[in-house]
Amino acid sequence: MTRKQRRMVVVAACALGLGSAAALTLNAFNDNLVFFVSPSDIAQKAPSGGRTFRLGGLVEAGSVTRGSTGGTPRATFRVTDGKSAVTVSYEGILPDLFREGQGIVALGHLTATGGFVASEVLAKHDETYMPKEVVDSLKRSGHWDPNGSGPTPGTGS
Repeated sequence: MTRKQRRMVVVAACALGLGSAAALTLNAFNDNLVFFVSPSDIAQKAPSGGRTFRLGGLVEAGSVTRGSTGGTPRATFRVTDGKSAVTVSYEGILPDLFREGQGIVALGHLTATGGFVASEVLAKHDETYMPKEVVDSLKRSGHWDPNGSGPTPGTGS
């Protein structure tokens, strides 16, 4: 093997190693990415089953039911963006600021029946803050107050 051929083999091996490392890194990122989805997005095109994502919107008035299973608190409620709504079930203690008409973001996945099982529920921490994704979703649906005071609790507008 000539010197030039050996150099090409080394360069090809390095390129193959670098390409493999890049592919493995991108695959790891893909598995850990968590996307934000609104109820309208789910109605149009639901994410693939088992895929973890964030669901954001307002807790629909009159939709919260609480109970417990085996001593663990359990809540079921509907999240809406004014156009569509998704039923969410959560097992655990809800945040203190959780209430009807409240903007929330829930982390979880869809079930085969179209319900959403949340592993984490986050509520806004004061009256002026709402997650950017939820604000964008409400603006797209036309249910956001342009004065910055947000949606009117219980009315969705």
